[in-house]
Parts: sequence; C-alpha cells; structure tokens
Amino acid sequence: MFKKYFLYKGISFPAMLYSEQGLQEVENKFQVRDDDIFNVTYQKSGTVWMLEILSLIRSNGDPSWCRTVPNWDRGPWYETNLGLPTARGNKPPRIISSHLPVQLFAKSFFQSKAKVLYTVRNPKDVLVSLYHFAQIFRPYKEPVQLDHFLEEFLKGDVPFGSWFDHVKGWLGLRGRENFFWISYEELQQDLRGSVERICRFLGKELDARALDAVVENASFQAMKQNKMCNFSLSPSFILDQRKSSFLRKGICGDWKNHLTTAQSEAFDRVYREQMQGLDLSFPWDEPRPQPSPPPTDCLDQLDRN
Repeated sequence: MFKKYFLYKGISFPAMLYSEQGLQEVENKFQVRDDDIFNVTYQKSGTVWMLEILSLIRSNGDPSWCRTVPNWDRGPWYETNLGLPTARGNKPPRIISSHLPVQLFAKSFFQSKAKVLYTVRNPKDVLVSLYHFAQIFRPYKEPVQLDHFLEEFLKGDVPFGSWFDHVKGWLGLRGRENFFWISYEELQQDLRGSVERICRFLGKELDARALDAVVENASFQAMKQNKMCNFSLSPSFILDQRKSSFLRKGICGDWKNHLTTAQSEAFDRVYREQMQGLDLSFPWDEPRPQPSPPPTDCLDQLDRN
C-alpha cells in the first residue's frame, strides 16, 4: 500500500489515501451546495495558506476555530478516503479543499452557485517544494535526485498529473462569476489587499480590525506555530517530519537555491511550449519585450507627410 500509485483516468494517485471508488464518488455523486466554498490548487501551491485565510474570514478574524480544529477537518480534501465523509458531514457553509484537475471535479459543481478559489504558484517553486515534500510524505515515492524528479514533473508523471494541464484546465473557468484565481506571489506581496479581494468575491464584509486579525493569524509564522495547521498532529506513518517540517519556508523564488542554470533553462523551454496560447501573464513571467520605437528619421518623414 505504501508508495503505491494507481491511475484514475490517466492521473496518478497514491493508493494509501485515495481509491478509484472514492474518486468516482466525488466526480459523479458528490452533491455540491450553492454555499460551498472550494479551495482548489495544484499541490504545493498554497493550499494550507488559503485554507487558513478562508477559515479566518469565515470566523470574522477570530482565530479560535483555527486553533482548536485541525485544518483537514475545517476544509477537508474531499477526494481523499477520509476527507469525503468529513466534507459530506460538515455544516454549511462548507469549506472544501481539493487538488483535483478540473476534469475530475464534482460534476454537480458546474450546475451550482458554489464558489471556487484557485491559487496558482510559480511552477519552479512548486517543483522544489514538492521534491522536499515527497521526502517526508510517506504515501509518495521518495525522489532520489532532483534532476530525475524534474523530468518526471515536466512530463506530469507525479501525483495529480501535469502542473501545466491542471493550471490551464482550471483557468479555463476564468470569467465565471463563481470562479476566482490568485497567485501565491500576490498573497506574499500584499496579503491584506489579497484578503480584501477574496472577501469581495465571497460577498463577506470585514471591518479593519477583523482584516488585521486575518492577516496576523494567516502569516507564515503564526501558521508554523499553530499545531492545527502545521501538520504536527499528523501521524508519523503519514508524515515524517524528522527530516523537515511540513511548513518549510513559505517563500517565493526558493527554486533559485536548487536549480542549476541548465535545469532552469530546460524548465523554461517546456513552460513556454506548454503555456503558449494562454492569454495570461503571471508574476513570475519574464516581461515581454516591447517593440522598438521607429528611427527618428522615420518620425521626421511622418511629420513631413
């Protein structure tokens, strides 16, 4: 059971936490409610952070709920064997987390008014974070070398499949009233402003004091010290935190400390190929070159005409 993966519609899942029957249940039978709030990400893209933000917004900034109830009960990953019954049983309005690609998501969502918040992160940072996570998360196969893991990641040969397909699939929903997306980098740069945007999307008004409380209690340091969201309560047969803590760094750009120039350039080539045609720019994208101004003699000629 440990380290064993299975394929569900072409996507890999670790058999210890997921099952084909459970994924079928989620996709075809899970009844989405109009007041559900889904916290969706590709893995290692800020799931736990967004879950804490949503929990605090729901509680009007009061951290009591976040300090007394584990995050996997507050916003269960509903595609897991344990998360599905928890999600079904939670009182509305439910917060539900998910790493599922859009094509495997609950079909009933697409006929509902439920809201999805999708967080996306620089894929190079996702790669590095996932590489470290796979070394302590026992259901995952432990990567041997970063270079080999990089190849698997770029091919989508990891749990939950291709980052590129996941992001392009979910961002295909942008423009819908019940879909909101934000980047991990925006959360880092301006957490308070991001929380205000999230509140507007949710139709939730918080006063200045409540906003301050959300920002304070959703900081990386506060989360790292909160045993209800730092996964210190997770059993050791699931998560071996002797090597590294679950909440490791929480920064942007850590990939620069791990990838060689050659690895980064190889990643960039695949990134450009995969993301072409997506009319979007992300905070980590290199600025597009601006067209050069015409020579001054051309301008003089235009003036004379």
